[in-house]
Amino acid sequence: MAAGKTIDVTDADFGTQVLESDVPVVVDFWAPWCGPCRMAAPVLEKIADEYDGRAKICKVNIDDERQVATQYGIMSIPTLFVFDDGQLVDQITGITPNFEADVKKRLDAALAAK
Repeated sequence: MAAGKTIDVTDADFGTQVLESDVPVVVDFWAPWCGPCRMAAPVLEKIADEYDGRAKICKVNIDDERQVATQYGIMSIPTLFVFDDGQLVDQITGITPNFEADVKKRLDAALAAK
């Protein structure tokens, strides 16, 4: 895993990258045409750098990876899911007013549960 980089996840490696991860994972369901998704991207890169080694930030392009998006019932984007030990433990839909703080709060809660 490259330091400070989000990880592009496919339908094929979602299980390995997310469900089998030994650290908490934030999964960003997004699409290139989504304005709010583009606003979220640099914030998620920053969080990936801050939490490097303690958590992963993964991105699922819903246009390319429809199986996972359908499996989790993604109806609007951006939607962020927090997984811990393979279980969905929290989510954020859309860009909240304090987006960075909200993502970190959920990630910190997952880390505290370890």
